Amino acid sequence: MPDSNDDGLHFFSLHYHIVFSTKERQPFIHAEWRPRVHSYLGGIIRRMNGVAEIVGGVEDHVHLLASLRPVHRLSDLMRDMKKDSSNWVKENFDKRFAWQEGYAAFTVSPTATDSVRHYIANQEVHHGKHLFLDELKELLGRAGIEYDEKYLL
Repeated sequence: MPDSNDDGLHFFSLHYHIVFSTKERQPFIHAEWRPRVHSYLGGIIRRMNGVAEIVGGVEDHVHLLASLRPVHRLSDLMRDMKKDSSNWVKENFDKRFAWQEGYAAFTVSPTATDSVRHYIANQEVHHGKHLFLDELKELLGRAGIEYDEKYLL
């Protein structure tokens, strides 16, 4: 993605697979309004001058493939996105809604974005066979990220 500023032209390719869940992994994100939540999350990324390549998930968690700029600080982006979207869902769908603290984020090489996009697009089918916690453990393991089981509950 090219970026022009006073210092000249910069080139970068910063893709992230981001995963986060509802508070206590409650099945808050109902199928009837799930597409609107996903669209809203994508809109937040776009307003922050990023690209939401795909947003998907099921009733208890969300996956995003996002292309971000070097100026983005992932922790700030996630804090703002979760706060904004949580407030929006509460106003529009369910006053009890909240996101779980924390998130998982994985960098994605440009050659792997199609694979991740396909994985996110097929979340409904995937979760017919796998629980979110098992999926998260698998993603963390594949990325070589050590974790304490107590922080996943």
